[in-house]
This record gives sequence, C-alpha cells and structure tokens, in this order.
Amino acid sequence: MNEQNHSRKTNLFFILGSIFLTNAILAEIIGVKIFSAEKTLGFDPVNWSFFDEYILDFNLTAGAIIWPVVFITTDIINEYFGKKGVKKISFITAGLIAYIFVIISIVTVLVPADFWIEVNSETPSGENFDINYAFNSIFRQGLGIIIGSLTAFLLGQLIDVFVFQKLRAITGANMIWLRATGSTLVSQFIDSFVVLGIAFYVFGNWSLSQIIAVGLINYVYKFSVAILLTPLLYVGHGLIDRYLGKELAEEMAKEASEDRSFL
Repeated sequence: MNEQNHSRKTNLFFILGSIFLTNAILAEIIGVKIFSAEKTLGFDPVNWSFFDEYILDFNLTAGAIIWPVVFITTDIINEYFGKKGVKKISFITAGLIAYIFVIISIVTVLVPADFWIEVNSETPSGENFDINYAFNSIFRQGLGIIIGSLTAFLLGQLIDVFVFQKLRAITGANMIWLRATGSTLVSQFIDSFVVLGIAFYVFGNWSLSQIIAVGLINYVYKFSVAILLTPLLYVGHGLIDRYLGKELAEEMAKEASEDRSFL
C-alpha cells in the first residue's frame, strides 16, 4: 500500500468515525427530551388505543432526530472498513458515552454558587425558577436508562454489522440499499425494545404494553427514515469513491467483505 492510499484510508476513517461518534454522543445527551411529533407539525395527537389500556401517540426522544445519521455512517464504515471498523468505533463511542455519564453524575452533585442561583431565579414571565434543579433534572439520568442505552447501542451495532456482512455475502458489491436498509431494520428493531425494556421495565414501572407501544413508535420512525435516507447513502458512496478513486474504493470494499481491513 503506497503512502497516499494509506493516508486516504486513515483520513476517511477519521472523518466517518468523527461523524459517527459526535452524533451518537449528542443523541444520548439530548435524548432526555421527549417531543410530540404531531404537535410539532401542527396536528392533534392521534390518541390510538393500544391493548385497550394505553394511549399511543407519536412521542419520540429528541435523539431520534439525528440517530439516522448514525445509521448511514455505520453502513458506510461497514462497507469500506468491515466488521473491524464498526466494532472499533462502536466500542470507543460506548466508552466515551459511559465516561460522559460519569462526569455528568459528578457535576450534578457539585454545590451551585449562590449568585448563579440568584441571577437565574426568575423566568422572563416573572415566575420563580430553580436553575440548579432544572440542570440536574435535564442531565442526570437514572441507572436503568444508562445501562439500557449502552446495552442497546452496542447490541444494535453488533447486530447491524453481522446482518450487513451476511447480506453483502449474498449481494456482492450490488444492491447497497438492501444490505444497508436490511441491517438497519433488524438491528433497530432490537435496539428500540432493549433500551426501553431495561430502562423502564426492568428498572422502572412501565407495563409490558407500554414498552411495546412506545417501542413500536420508535421503530416505525426508524424504519421510515432508513428507507427515506437511502438516496443519501448512494450520495455518500459516490463522494467517497470519488475521493478514494475507483481502484482503491473497490479494493477497500473487497477487503472489508473478506474481513481484511487495514484497521
């Protein structure tokens, strides 16, 4: 391998890894906010009845907005760097997410400065406001959510890379959309229910019907977005192939499919 090709490979993995890591960590941080998709778009909640005991609306975690970027990046890394590449960046990201949770847990127990509480003691409308309580409520997550999130993330990534490579063995270099969408649909089905099951069923007080209802909504969203973003996957491949050159791109894809990545 000549120096120029090695440099391009390293640069590509660095860029893709940075995009993956940034969006995965950001999704975990902003995921504490649950938003109403219907109200955001100006509609009334659908209020579907599920199992005759739970009202189902399109309420999603804010992290779901950018999680599709992680889908695409995972598939592109898988295409050019294989299982080794996906596993490496996934374990690094999981470690950093755990580190962030530890630091946030430490920060939330620090005693706030009096002046900080005072200058932020009122809202613009004149209501009393406890900024330290708000800060802790937003950033501090329960043990169940942390364990569920990390478990679901790693499990989803490992399943994704496994299904992707199995489909690639069948399709070869063709049908990028099939292995990308297929691997995402399988892995995110597991991910959607694992995080909720651990966080709110094992460690929480949700009923099984609630887990299924909310899990289905999250999965439907991920399913729909995975299909809608397929054209962007081809755009990404086109840009990368142009950067690498046809010969190097084909060589990397072949090495990745045979688990011979340079990583």
